[in-house]
Parts: sequence; C-alpha cells; structure tokens
Amino acid sequence: MAAPMELFCWAGGWGLPSVDLDSLAVLTYARFTGAPLKVHKITNPWRSPTGTLPALRTSHGEVISVPHKIITHLRKEKYNADYDLSARQGADTLAFMSLLEEKLLPVLIHTFWVDSKNYVEVTRKWYAEAMPFPLNFFLPGRMQRQHLERLQLLCGEHRPEDEEELEKELYQEALECLTLLAQRLGSQKFFFGDAPASLDAFVFSYLALLLQAKLPSGKLQAHLRGLPNLCAYCTHILSLYFPWDGGKARRSRPLAPRTVGRGPGMSPLPTFLPCPSAEVPPPRQTPAGPETEEEPYGRRNQILSVLAGLAAMVGYALLSGIVSIQRAAPSRTPDTRALGMAEEDEEE
Repeated sequence: MAAPMELFCWAGGWGLPSVDLDSLAVLTYARFTGAPLKVHKITNPWRSPTGTLPALRTSHGEVISVPHKIITHLRKEKYNADYDLSARQGADTLAFMSLLEEKLLPVLIHTFWVDSKNYVEVTRKWYAEAMPFPLNFFLPGRMQRQHLERLQLLCGEHRPEDEEELEKELYQEALECLTLLAQRLGSQKFFFGDAPASLDAFVFSYLALLLQAKLPSGKLQAHLRGLPNLCAYCTHILSLYFPWDGGKARRSRPLAPRTVGRGPGMSPLPTFLPCPSAEVPPPRQTPAGPETEEEPYGRRNQILSVLAGLAAMVGYALLSGIVSIQRAAPSRTPDTRALGMAEEDEEE
C-alpha cells in the first residue's frame, strides 16, 4: 500500500487555516478536490523536507515545493478542480492568474512585508510569537528580505525610483484588480458557477489574507471591504471548507467518509467530513504559541534547531565583535621581560 501524501505548510492565524499565501492556496485547492493529504501545519520551515513551505511529499517519496507544481501533481493524481471547465474557462483561468500575479501580489507583499506599521505590528509579531526560540530572532528578518527581492523581481526594471510613487502606482493597480474581480464574480458562488475551480483557490488565498488580518495601515483592505460580493465569497469558502480550523489548532477528530464525483466515467472520490457524533475535548493550550497539528520528529528537530540557533548566535557575536576572546598575558619575571614585551606587541 502506497504511503499517503503529506503536505507541510505554515500554521494558521488571523482566523485563517494558514497565514501564508502559498500554503493557503494549496490547502484550499486540496479541500476543493478532496485530495487525501496528511497535513502538517508547522511554524518552523526547517522541519519541512525542503526547508521551505509549502512542500508536498508524494506517495512515492518525491518532494515538491512550488505551489503550482504541487497542484499539477494533484491533478495527475486525478484530483482536478478544473475537470469540468470549458476551453474558454480554462483560458480565463490563465488570464486571471496572470492578473493576480501582476497586479495583486506586489501589493500583498508591500502590505505585509514592506509597510513598516503592518510588518512590525502584524507580520513580524505573528511569526516571532509562533516560531520556536531562537529561530524567531532571525528568520522573520530573513523572510522579509526574501519578500523584498521577490517584489523587486515582480516590479521589474521600470519601477519608479521614488518609494511613494511606487506605492501609489502599486495600490492603484490593485484597486482596479479588485474591482475587476468583483465584477467578474457578480452574484455567483464561485467564478465559474456553483463549483469551485483552481482559480477560486488562488483568488480566495489573496483576498482572505487581506480581509482577515487586522492591519493598522489598510488602504487596500478598506477598498476590499467595500466590495460585498468578494467579502461574502471569502466568508462562504471559509465556512464551507474550513469550518473547524479557521486559524485555530484542533485535535484529530473521527472522520466519516462520503463520495464526491470526478466526472463522467470516473469512480467517486473519497473525502472526509467531521463525524458529528464525536465528542472532541478542548485543546490544551501551551505557552509556546499557537498549537499546530502533529509535527514529525518533534523532539529531535527541536534539539537540532536550538543547537543550530545557538551556534549561529555565538558565531555572529564573535564575528561582529560583540564578544571577544582576550588572552591573558603571563606573569613576568626579570628573566622573561623581553619575551613579555614581544607578546604585548603581537596582541596590539
């Protein structure tokens, strides 16, 4: 019997099953299709098989870390949310995906990782509280630098030199993108009717992060909240597909199987819903931050993480001169006066 597929992703917060854009998109797509995944919601990317999140370990032991490639693999395994789409709808999906990456992704990065108030009070605060010591001292800063590099690649060479001008341009394009999405969705439940598709997984991940986080500087958030159909769209997906883990950790509960069709001529898919008759005890709170699902090799990885972090901190302190090692000069006697002077010169 093949091993189950395992998904490693960032843990939840802000009322969402994951606070990371890519992790949220993959989680949502998996819920849409009923893909049987063993999900590890973690707050230490070093516990992922690739050192990054999200990451999928397939039933054959292969590891995939790019969100689009993870979804492509799920499609190859017959978990395809776009099975019933027409050719025109498929083309619309590609067009809107490009629109999201061009117009909305740069503003999301700017909102959460560049805007100083949002970064300090929301983004860095969550990661610093969720990550284990001592990773919470340096990983949020490293992640911020990685997002800044990604933003520079997205903006390209023609970005305005002035930061205020750049911000104004990014937000203007994002406002137009949100308005276009609202017009395209209209009064439908999903973008292509009554059933979700891959486009819905990505649109939801973008909008839900922006809608749910309590941002002190939220110009784009205010515009989104003024589009009621997009707000209802996010609320509908959260309540329908993530009714019990909207950002809160939970213990495993018994699952009752039901079937979901995959199209004509194909066998039904097993998917799982919480068994209503099961009594689940309340989760035990720990002082280490938000609870997560079971993490593999927990004790060993905790010890390794602490040792690696301590080594990094000691090395940084030595290299930066915060801590220095001084050699004490030996006591001098009349016979070793010349040698003692030579040692002093070498130390200077």
